[in-house]
Amino acid sequence: MHVYRNINNLPAFENAVVTVGSFDGVHLGHRKILQQLISEAEKIHGEPVVITFYPHPKQFLQNLTNPLLSLNTASEKYAILHKAGIDDIVEVPFDEAFSKLTADEYIKSFLVDKLHPHTIITGYDHRFGNNREGDYHLLETASVKYGYQLIEIPAHILKDINISSTKIREALLKADIETASAYLGYDYFFSGIVVESNKLGRTIGYPTANLHIQDEHKLIPGNAVYAVEVKINNEGNYKGMMNIGVRPTVDGSHRMIEVNIFDFDKEIYGDMLTVTLKKWLRNEQKFSGLDALKQQLAIDKERAEFYLVSV
Repeated sequence: MHVYRNINNLPAFENAVVTVGSFDGVHLGHRKILQQLISEAEKIHGEPVVITFYPHPKQFLQNLTNPLLSLNTASEKYAILHKAGIDDIVEVPFDEAFSKLTADEYIKSFLVDKLHPHTIITGYDHRFGNNREGDYHLLETASVKYGYQLIEIPAHILKDINISSTKIREALLKADIETASAYLGYDYFFSGIVVESNKLGRTIGYPTANLHIQDEHKLIPGNAVYAVEVKINNEGNYKGMMNIGVRPTVDGSHRMIEVNIFDFDKEIYGDMLTVTLKKWLRNEQKFSGLDALKQQLAIDKERAEFYLVSV
């Protein structure tokens, strides 16, 4: 896989078939576009190229009081795109200069001059350029001048993509990971650095790795207890359970992500944990005290182990 971040130094793609989009989540709706992209490239012995942006244009342009939460970090997205069959990814730095390109400049100085596309695959509702003045019809007119082919993504696929992205975000925020997985086509995951805490879990027999999520735009699922699978520094395949919430039983004051890895007793402060959500176990709740919490954790662990062994 190649991720090209310098748009002024791109390779000479052979018969490039390109599409442009955020591809956040790379969910089942996106896969339909990727399949078409790969299919069209195969027909002409060309290269399928995905163009995406960093940061997400909405994160750059939106009011920061209502930030867009991402389903994937950039590295996660690229890894999933690669698994879907995409080897060439162009990451466009979305900054003020790029956002002010006119629609004509976007087509000529970016798409045509830098990528030399044989074919562009895009939706009828794709907007681009300063003030979003460019549209499908402008790309269609320019295709005659610049000699590229233009393929329109069917409206029903675009509708599926928009619905899927919305439903995935809504489901995750409600801790409905079953619905999210159905639309994504894979189990939701995120990574974080293990940081020190008050080590309360150790005192009741359930030590936890407390995670700090470095990407502030990464969507964290709703408060709940989950059965999870864990990788440490991208290695291993450990089983465990995770609590996301404010720990009301001990009067927690801020939201935490705590992972109890089963049958594990090593110091991993500073290590990177990748947590994959496998099953919702219960909502976070307040217990009468630590003894009641400990009893519930034993039940949670038994349920998590039963589910993780059976999948």
